[in-house]
Amino acid sequence: MVELAEQALIALRRIIRVTETHSRGLARDLGTTASQVIVLRILAQAREATAGQIAERASMSQATISTLLDSLETAKLAVRKRGEGDRRQVWVSLTPAGRAFLDSIPDLLQERFETRFHKLPTWEQGYLVAALERITSLLDAEEIDASPILDVGAIARSEPARSAKSASSEPPKRSPPRRRDAR
Repeated sequence: MVELAEQALIALRRIIRVTETHSRGLARDLGTTASQVIVLRILAQAREATAGQIAERASMSQATISTLLDSLETAKLAVRKRGEGDRRQVWVSLTPAGRAFLDSIPDLLQERFETRFHKLPTWEQGYLVAALERITSLLDAEEIDASPILDVGAIARSEPARSAKSASSEPPKRSPPRRRDAR
């Protein structure tokens, strides 16, 4: 019989693996990250927004949003422009390519989670949040800064998202496999 601690570790590992698999699939198939998709979806809803407004809606820092916007702008999925009334303000909006790209993206893992989570009774939602917070405490992870995004690695990766055109026509770039040192 598997010990309860082992069952908990298996469940944690499953969560980590599904998150990794989903993140790799987005990168491989679309050349994007979950964070970039969230920014694109915020822009689609708002039509245009400042980096600060996007950061607030995405629960990310402005520095992270700036890095994500750099990638999206490089991929020609978003565009920044100075405000007409106040030149200090910079507005961001989707390009037509960004809209087309967004239409090609499947649901994110966290969207599926949120949909199912909200269908649970309130008491069960509270119980799950308390259990997850207790797990972070057991792992000494309470002080780790995290956004509400199911993704692995840095939220703001340096590689640009691929445009809708290149996502379907370019083969993904793969890194060589890592070699492990024998010990």
